[in-house]
Formats: sequence, structure tokens, C-alpha cells
Amino acid sequence: MSGHSKWHTIRRSKGVADQRRGQLFTKLARDITLAVREGGGGDPDMNFRLRLAVDKAKANNMPNDSIQRSIDRGLGKNNEAALEEVYYEGYAPGGIAILIETATDNRNRTNSDVRSTINKAGGNPGEPGSVSWMFDLKGLITVDLSNSDHDSEEVQLLAIDAGADDVEVDEAQLEIYCEWTQLNAVRQHLLDHDIPISGVEKVMRPQTLVQPEEKEALSTLRLIEKLEDLDDVQKVYSNLDLTDELAAKFE
Repeated sequence: MSGHSKWHTIRRSKGVADQRRGQLFTKLARDITLAVREGGGGDPDMNFRLRLAVDKAKANNMPNDSIQRSIDRGLGKNNEAALEEVYYEGYAPGGIAILIETATDNRNRTNSDVRSTINKAGGNPGEPGSVSWMFDLKGLITVDLSNSDHDSEEVQLLAIDAGADDVEVDEAQLEIYCEWTQLNAVRQHLLDHDIPISGVEKVMRPQTLVQPEEKEALSTLRLIEKLEDLDDVQKVYSNLDLTDELAAKFE
């Protein structure tokens, strides 16, 4: 299983999504608002980034009126402060690179929260560009074949034919990576062949992975967890090689 899947599995097993459902809806709402602003309008049929955000919100049972309010905020139809997407960079213990995606209406607050969290964990905040060069913007499609007649080799070939760069396989689950600009085309090609897609999203994928000592690796996971719990943080990416053994110890 890839590090991306392992981390989501850990968060689910710890009950984080259920414990912080209100926080989850806040993050989903901000995804929608930013998609409207950055993706080119409030029509999901014309704005693919918005379509992904809305689909994810609905998959998490977010009410339709909340979705519409988020779209309206992106269009500037209410009096709420405008959100902007800001990335922060730094290093976790052991020199692990971390890239933090935030949605904020107050940069000073967010900057203070992120830097304080990193420092308290024994990491080091970085300047813009210090680690972002280690990551590539990619589209990620997750496929779950556990209840499907399709096999992983067939899906891999379909994905590659559609323009995918890489496919990571773990038993019945596949993670398909492609250029961000090709995400919709690859997604549609798989849907046209009745492939059961369980997730579609934008990610920052590390170019190489690092295996630190266990102590530093666990400290990095704790830091990522604390960062993701900050109100303004949407996602945290790292170049930590999250092995099955490490995931089991952190759980």
C-alpha cells in the first residue's frame, strides 16, 4: 500500500473523521470555495476542480445548502472574507520535507499556527521554495477492485493507455497518478470502461522518498497529524516512506 493510502487508513482507524466531522465539513467547504476562485467559476460542469470538490463533499454527506453557500462564497456573493490558497514549507524531525496546503482568510494567523506547530514538534519551518521543488503536482485516482470483476493488470493498462504516469498496486487497491491537466481525461476513460473509482483528487507527490530512523519517522507522523488538525490546513504532504511496519506502530 502506498504512503498516501496508509495515512488515510490510519486516520480512519483512529476515528478522526468521525470525531471531527464539523472540521471535515469546514475543509470540504474551503475546497469548494477555492475551486470556484482558482478553477474558473461556480458551474461544476465547466470547472473540473469544482466538480471534484463537490463530488468529495457529497461523498461525505455534506448538505446541499452548505455546498451552495461555499460556491457563493467563492463567487463573492456574501460578506465573508475571501479565502486564498497558501503553501507553507519546512522540515520535520530527521530532515523529512513537509509541504502544507492551507486555505486562509488571515495569513498572519495561519503562518503563526503552522510555524508554532512545526517548532514545537522539533522541526524547522522553511522559506518558500525550500522543499516545494521536491514535489510534483499530480492528479490521483484511487480504484478499489475488492468487489469488482476487473483485475489490476487490466486497470493498469487502461490507465496507461489514457495517459497515466504511474500506478501503485496493493492487493485490490490501485493508486493511479497522472499529470494534473490529464486527470479528467484519465478519469473519464476509466469510467467509460466501468472501472470502480473510489477517489479523485489533486496531490503534491514527492519525487523521492526518505527512510529516517523509527523515532524521527514517528515524530514526523505526529507532526503531520497535528498540522492536519489546524483549522486552516487542508492537506499535508511529505517525502516520508511510510512502511507497513511504521504505520502499524503509529496506529
